[in-house]
Amino acid sequence: MIKPVLQDDDFLADVRSAPADRLNLWWLGQSGYLVQWQGHHLLIDPYLSDTLTKKYANTDKPHVQMTERVIAPEKLDFIEVVTSSHNHTDHLDGGTLLPLLQANPALTVIVPAANVYFAADRLQVLPPYASGTEAGERLTPIHTDADPVTIGPFIFFAIPSAHESLETDENGDHKFVGYVIEVGGKTIYHSGDCCLYEGLVERLKQWRIDLAILPINGRDPARGVAGNFTAQEAAELGRGIGAGLVVPCHYEMFEFNTVSPRRFVAAANKTGCPYQLLKAGERLSLEQN
Repeated sequence: MIKPVLQDDDFLADVRSAPADRLNLWWLGQSGYLVQWQGHHLLIDPYLSDTLTKKYANTDKPHVQMTERVIAPEKLDFIEVVTSSHNHTDHLDGGTLLPLLQANPALTVIVPAANVYFAADRLQVLPPYASGTEAGERLTPIHTDADPVTIGPFIFFAIPSAHESLETDENGDHKFVGYVIEVGGKTIYHSGDCCLYEGLVERLKQWRIDLAILPINGRDPARGVAGNFTAQEAAELGRGIGAGLVVPCHYEMFEFNTVSPRRFVAAANKTGCPYQLLKAGERLSLEQN
């Protein structure tokens, strides 16, 4: 298996010693990231368990894991907010989020409004619409193209994502979203699982995106799962929205659903898209303007 650059206690030591005057970000594998700004911490779509490997063992779609876990979720006892972009287990994982909720009594979980009841069931809490319940306050639903949600220094906007099409519930709320996150004078776009759709570039041009985090595993019907941007599409999107930097993700987690990042590097170099590859457990520190 691939060994993370930093793991367990070494990873935590790097989090503690990261430069306080920069926005720091660590790749946790798949689409998961830890974001740090001046002592505040956000987790984006973390998957830090073997839930899917166990679930699909001895099936025709085994989720053989390629990369060792960066950190046990219960050791992350300093998290203020965590996001889920949609209901797929590698983005809304009970094996990760339940230990996080226990380790962080004041943790807020942000989920798309369309998914709030599903998330409440998976996380074993009451939904926020159950009035007068403290447990319900653990979940914060967010609507696309609506007022942002602010938790500490983090400001969250939700925009639709297509995986592989745009899907809404009976209220018109999108089931798959991407998050635009403003913090520390920087703007991060994390697309969640997403494919290109008409209007995506125009939506994103509302912001000056300093860092775009985009999946690159593409779409292969033989895998039997919904797909994402291809490497070429991710590079073209990063270039099209004028992102200061693109970091690719959603590879090197499961053997059946991965690609080589070299495809993205070639596409980014060809299109003139600025990028940086991260390894699991590695930190990226963004300088202030």
